[in-house]
Amino acid sequence: MRNSEKIEVTMFKMLKKIIKYPRLTQDYPNKPLKSGMFIGKPEIDQTKCTLCEECISRCPSEAIIMDSSDHTIDINYGSCIFCTLCEEVCPEGAIAMTDKIELAEKEIRSSDQSNELIESQLQAKIKKVLGRSLAIREVDSGSCNGCDYEINALNNSINDIERLGIHFVASPRHADMLLVTGCAVRNMESALIKTYEAVPDPKLVVAVGACACSGGIFKDSYATSNGIGTVIPVDVCIPGCPPQPQAILYGILKAIDRIR
Repeated sequence: MRNSEKIEVTMFKMLKKIIKYPRLTQDYPNKPLKSGMFIGKPEIDQTKCTLCEECISRCPSEAIIMDSSDHTIDINYGSCIFCTLCEEVCPEGAIAMTDKIELAEKEIRSSDQSNELIESQLQAKIKKVLGRSLAIREVDSGSCNGCDYEINALNNSINDIERLGIHFVASPRHADMLLVTGCAVRNMESALIKTYEAVPDPKLVVAVGACACSGGIFKDSYATSNGIGTVIPVDVCIPGCPPQPQAILYGILKAIDRIR
């Protein structure tokens, strides 16, 4: 078979596959996400809670705390690793896991956070703010790579982040935003600071995952920092262990609002 015939056969097979399989790319964030398949943040039904503190003693990341001001149990989502243990051990069934994953905030608070939808015209929004595409540099400051895998998933055919005018770049000197994972281990502190300083102003920093937000299960260790906010300024935190790609995308778009 000649080369031209081989090419024609290959192209025919590709077209056949394209026609056979449906469109994979999600409409999120232009349309609300059908998040029933996701494990989101835990929520506490204060009417059922008896303040037995079983969840506080069993939480591996010490994310569940007693609020002394009003004597209620609350959750710090910046430390929560969404392990579902609190739901399992609560004797009263007062804690339940939800499908809410759009949790990115300027500051992670222990109180419940709003779950607002993102504006639909995202490409116009990025162009209006930056006048061009948004360039992102991802930095691993000492993670288990769970969050990094989810960031990589932003570029697959399901999420296709480039359709929104968002691109990953190799150099911080070409970036508008840093996506930082990990808890800023001692050996990475200097590299993280240098990377931050190399990004031209105005620059944004997004902490991805519980470790980057607060140190996660590694906080207060001799070898780590309690979140990257102790090393460089952070604009937006994205809770989760790891957060879903859609949750990361929500945090990126939330950070764009901070450029004025």
